[in-house]
Amino acid sequence: MRYIHSVKTISLSLCLALFSQTTLAADNKKITTSEAKASFEQYIVKLKQEALGKGFEQTLIDDSFANVVFHQRAVKADRNQPETVETLDTYLPKRLPDWKIKRARAKFKEHEALLTKVAAEYGVQPRFIVALWGLETNFGKIMGNYNVISALSTMAYEGRREAFFKKQLWAALQILKEGHIDSANMKGSWAGAMGQNQFMPTSFVGYAVDGDGDGKKDIWGNQADVFASMANYLKKEGWSEQLTWGRQVKLPSDFDTSLAIPNNTGGRKNWLKAWAKTEKTLAQWQALGVRRTDGTNLPKVDIKAALVFPDGVKGRAYLAYNNYKSLMHWNLSYYFVSSVGHLSDHIKFPPIQ
Repeated sequence: MRYIHSVKTISLSLCLALFSQTTLAADNKKITTSEAKASFEQYIVKLKQEALGKGFEQTLIDDSFANVVFHQRAVKADRNQPETVETLDTYLPKRLPDWKIKRARAKFKEHEALLTKVAAEYGVQPRFIVALWGLETNFGKIMGNYNVISALSTMAYEGRREAFFKKQLWAALQILKEGHIDSANMKGSWAGAMGQNQFMPTSFVGYAVDGDGDGKKDIWGNQADVFASMANYLKKEGWSEQLTWGRQVKLPSDFDTSLAIPNNTGGRKNWLKAWAKTEKTLAQWQALGVRRTDGTNLPKVDIKAALVFPDGVKGRAYLAYNNYKSLMHWNLSYYFVSSVGHLSDHIKFPPIQ
């Protein structure tokens, strides 16, 4: 338009012609850019070449990618994740209906011997293992039915988080290389989360363990491996069996809410920094007027806690103990951690006979 204003004698028809040519050129550029993107099949060829360069054997690569397909549903799920406005008052009843609480208590009783063994080895209370298990996959019933190699290849090709998903893909190939599962049975979610505990492949490499000594880490079908891997994850991320997760508390009307961790810290690293700046002993919180939800005093134990507001300062308030940090490493979500904590409390109280 700057050109049109500088040469006032150009006719209207010529202006329209120039505009049409510019638009056509822009459209052609879009087409060219679109056509420049490799097909999924071409992208798979490239991935296989990269895998070979990373030291994976050709036979493993060929087998792993033999039936790889593009999952449009996975791309759609990634781009259209729900953004429903929730509060804990609406979220928790949906995540923890009565049937799930009853099933969690029944599963705890059913697997008590194995859970006790795992707890003794890793120092993680069984109720938290069962709570995570129930919330991640409904106690192993809903693990996802996507071939993990296909799902990860699809998400890498989609491009928004290519580096992340390629990293997961190499970890998945490592799992196959080690023989823990075969490619046909390596099933998971549309994003590649696997097994009864929904580990991403890098989490599997970092935390999965062989719970029964059979030489494999089978988080899909071996309950000993599932429970031990979950416990190992929490333990490696600082879990203490001497602590619980946290507790909902009541604040005085004039409480200084700036003493809590800010709701939007911008990622885990900043969240941990905020935790370090705001944590206090229970005695200090008591002196500031913080009480249990029934108005009684906080426990008289020498431990520290941080204050969090999952729904903002007008919503519920929780004192979070160090184990809360381990759960936030598992899933950086106040809502997820709250659901795990509350379900674990329902498993503990009333005592299971």
